[in-house]
Amino acid sequence: MIHVRYCHRVYSATLSKMTVPSAYPIRSFGSVSMNPAAAGTATASSKPKEHTYVEDPNGGKMFRFQESLPRLPVPTLHQTVERYLKSVRPLVTQDQFNNTVTIVQKFISNEGEGPSLQKKLLAKAADPNAKNWVYDWWNDAAYLTYRDPVVPYVSYFYGHKDDSKRTNPASRGAAIATAALEFKKLIDTKELEPEYLKNKPLCMDSYKWMFNASRVAAPEKDYPVKFSSLDPENKNIIVIRKNRFYLLPHEIDGVQLSTAELEIQIQKIIRITDAKPKALPVGAITSANRDKGAEYRQHLLAADSINSDLLAKIEGASFVLALDGATPSSYTERAHQFWHGDGANRWYDKPCQFIVCENGVSGFMGEHSMMDGTPTCRLNDFVCDVIINNKVDHGPSAASARKLLDPVELEFVISDTLKTDIKEAQDDFAAVIALHELDVNPFKAFGKNTIKKFKTSPDAFVQMSFQLAYYRLYGNVPATYESATTRQYQLGRTEVCRSASSEALAYVRAFDDPKVENDKKIALLRAALAAHIKYISDATAGYGCDRHLFGLKNLVEKNTPLPEIFTDKTYGHSTTWILSTSQLSSEYFNAYGWSQVTDEGYGIAYMINGNSLQFNVVSKQKDSPAMAAAIGIALTDMADLLESELPLKAKL
Repeated sequence: MIHVRYCHRVYSATLSKMTVPSAYPIRSFGSVSMNPAAAGTATASSKPKEHTYVEDPNGGKMFRFQESLPRLPVPTLHQTVERYLKSVRPLVTQDQFNNTVTIVQKFISNEGEGPSLQKKLLAKAADPNAKNWVYDWWNDAAYLTYRDPVVPYVSYFYGHKDDSKRTNPASRGAAIATAALEFKKLIDTKELEPEYLKNKPLCMDSYKWMFNASRVAAPEKDYPVKFSSLDPENKNIIVIRKNRFYLLPHEIDGVQLSTAELEIQIQKIIRITDAKPKALPVGAITSANRDKGAEYRQHLLAADSINSDLLAKIEGASFVLALDGATPSSYTERAHQFWHGDGANRWYDKPCQFIVCENGVSGFMGEHSMMDGTPTCRLNDFVCDVIINNKVDHGPSAASARKLLDPVELEFVISDTLKTDIKEAQDDFAAVIALHELDVNPFKAFGKNTIKKFKTSPDAFVQMSFQLAYYRLYGNVPATYESATTRQYQLGRTEVCRSASSEALAYVRAFDDPKVENDKKIALLRAALAAHIKYISDATAGYGCDRHLFGLKNLVEKNTPLPEIFTDKTYGHSTTWILSTSQLSSEYFNAYGWSQVTDEGYGIAYMINGNSLQFNVVSKQKDSPAMAAAIGIALTDMADLLESELPLKAKL
């Protein structure tokens, strides 16, 4: 579960508690010495910096710290290249590494491009109108200009644990809608308490994109749209069943529909659609390559003027509730259903899309462009919690339900051109999904509680299991991306934690070597765990290397050759994320996942709960089941090794 901690009205936080790196020692890589002066920029102060948060009474609970959040720092060139070189060392040969060191030293020298690019970046960061120097660049490059389909490549999903009291789609969907509207009310009234990380309030700006919003496909670059949540015209839920869209107002005459009333209205939609065939799936156009999707959207708008109004209804609605005819049961079946479904009974551009299947199984799909997973994880955790523990007001019973008009179907006018578009989108969707292989490992042997007995970070422990599993399968450690939040800063999103380290390589090489004593193996594993904890702490504090290098690269003038650091084979290799990983956890979820980010790699979404772990492994036919199984074996072997350190009473 996600636990929100409350704080005092005004307090100071010491950044050094998050192990923000100060001046790095001068270190030697091969025969090349790196030193701060060569970078053409000052090192960070070694003195701890304090930041004071002051409440803004106009921001409500939710945004009261927003304007006083610190800004994302710009690391020194020296800090970033030190971290970069250290991170690539286990990934390349000695000769290639030596060449990269030479390239990096040239880049940061007074004759290199680094100092001038750093100067520009510092100026951008100091601009009072730029609250976060990487925000727009990252949103554009990672999401809005990304042209591959959002499903399966960008969107993510959760699966909810079953609700034994509500096993049919109408009752389950109605309860979810009521709980989601309760969370929405907290956002609309700014009464939602901020999240905190080590007593520091986090940026809450992205929550504004949760409801009454949409992504819109456009040529070359998509864009987000946000509608007023207070306008009665937007107080609707879009219910999709059998590819048909229905407008379900969730507020009538200023009064929110009770759960019983929502269930009656959803049951009406089920009854109406039961008597009709499946419609031509207009929603399929949102599954396409984004440039194709932009073209399809224009064809939809050109077919009839009414289509523009219908699109606005969908995009401006609070959220989508998709009622699927499928009856998934297993972990893998549920993951497939919530990850992509059939490519038809969806509107993939909505940031919040709850899914309820014919057997009452439910889940969620999130569009990723303006909002990372932590806000929607909190939303879904809240939804499940208040339903299961009966903490939400469901309103009057069915006996007191108002006489409400039937929900209105949004009937698009579909031209012959659009029919061709829809067929093409469906064919492309089926072909893309067929390339992928998904497997779920619901690891029940132990969880966070046991790992903590080993006196280490559960996340670091799991990350090292990935390194061991991959090494056993392929004989090397891969470039690994773990998402680290930077939401302690204004408009913060993520930084990369590079999980493959020299320490990790040493540990995995020794792990299965019978010549290495257990004490040595334990020492190597603990060194790898410590290296990981250090890196993710620094990345969370804004001192990773990837966003800084990304920012410098973005400042290279157009039509100017890229500095060699960016064309170097090592840079390309180290940013091809063979393992793309991220953790979001809730005791109320039984599914969480998304796609791999390179054809050669795996996407590993994982949950760390009290007494269990879970892994969703996706790849393009690289034997995802084998990787999922290897992770489970690695976890067990690592626990067996560290268990030998424990007193007898603390053993597993």
